[in-house]
Amino acid sequence: MFEKNQILEVLIEDITDTGEGIGHVNGITLFVKNAIPGDRCRVRVLKAKKTYAFAKVEEMLTLAPGRVTPACEVASMCGGCQLSYMSYEEQLRLKEKKVRDCITRIGGFTDAEILPIIGMDEPTAYRNKGQFPVGEGRDGRPVLGFYAGRSHRIIPTEGCGMLWKGHEEILSVVRRFLETSGVKPYCEETGKGLLRHVLIRKGFATGEIIVCLIINGDKLPNAGMLWEALCRVPGVVGLCLNVNKEQTNVILGDRLIPLYGKAYIKDYIGDICFEISPMSFYQVNPVQTKVLYDTALSFAGLTGTETVWDLYCGIGTISLFLAKAAGKVYGVEIVPEAIADAKKNASLNGITNAEFFVGAAEEVFPRLVKERPDIGADVIVVDPPRKGCDSVLLETMLRMNPRRIVYVSCDPATLARDLRLLCEKDYRLEKVQPVDQFPGSVHVETVVLMSRDKE
Repeated sequence: MFEKNQILEVLIEDITDTGEGIGHVNGITLFVKNAIPGDRCRVRVLKAKKTYAFAKVEEMLTLAPGRVTPACEVASMCGGCQLSYMSYEEQLRLKEKKVRDCITRIGGFTDAEILPIIGMDEPTAYRNKGQFPVGEGRDGRPVLGFYAGRSHRIIPTEGCGMLWKGHEEILSVVRRFLETSGVKPYCEETGKGLLRHVLIRKGFATGEIIVCLIINGDKLPNAGMLWEALCRVPGVVGLCLNVNKEQTNVILGDRLIPLYGKAYIKDYIGDICFEISPMSFYQVNPVQTKVLYDTALSFAGLTGTETVWDLYCGIGTISLFLAKAAGKVYGVEIVPEAIADAKKNASLNGITNAEFFVGAAEEVFPRLVKERPDIGADVIVVDPPRKGCDSVLLETMLRMNPRRIVYVSCDPATLARDLRLLCEKDYRLEKVQPVDQFPGSVHVETVVLMSRDKE
């Protein structure tokens, strides 16, 4: 076991899901912030346990071949872009390796066809959504920025290289409003103050921007003054409030209050139009979302007659994308507001062959089969949260017995775990396509095709 402040020399061999470099000294694992695979460095132990320790870099002895100087001045402090010290080529190599390792080691698939990762031509300014915590600086003035890694300490900054260019003006407007309106930033320690976060969202295809302030109250004093200033920012179409009075680190509350302009923006994925509120789930990288959904559509192999189930349909993004090529699409989502948005988006696009249901898929499907025995499943598409699919849902998918299953995943480890169960008996793993949805971060999306063995 190491001691706090002990100096060690270590070679970084891998990287964690939260971006710390991983090395080993005398059989003990070291987690080192801002270190990447290939770095050899002298580190200082910050916290030591029996089998692992956390450390910080004191001196770089040998730089990794893919190491670069981050373009962002707060990269070393911000918890967002964990791979900003790595060239984009190395980022892609690392993410493809991460998917391959999970598929082979956790899933046990030794002969899977893992395709080369699809990256971006321009891996910056790609995000259409940003959430900025608000607080007070040491001088008592309001600050906006990002949380430092593993903390709720705000790193003041009014710009992010991963967000669309021009968002900085909105944040400057909000900061000036705080300085002149008497509205106080929220304090997590005391639970007092009003403004907690600023959420901004842009439709890349339409240029529409909505601003949402998350507040610890029911109203915003002098809101008209803020709206007047925001109206001078090109693209801004609406200002909303989201009410969150809980002492929690969850950003959004349940209640949305439209103040001025529209309560939503419009955007397109391909030729499908979506209305998106500040609270809607919508992929943050529109360029790679099109790539992701095109891949899912290709893997689904639709000819225009199939019955497709989308078991985590959200506001209908994948469902409506698939409906253009399917006979019938059934979307299932447990969040009622999302289903309301999905139905609205279907109507907006004149899509009549998509039907949406509120509830858990493992409850909705058996009920519908009982009520409507003509309903089958040729293809299932599933895009679960990071924790993967519930075991009951996986069993439900097997009972549905589709010809093909397309699994869209944001976590290769839980993906591999679920693939192992699905492919134990009836299905075989056909293709694995990694997609870089979040350049600069450790996260990677994957689209997988499974088909029934008997075919």
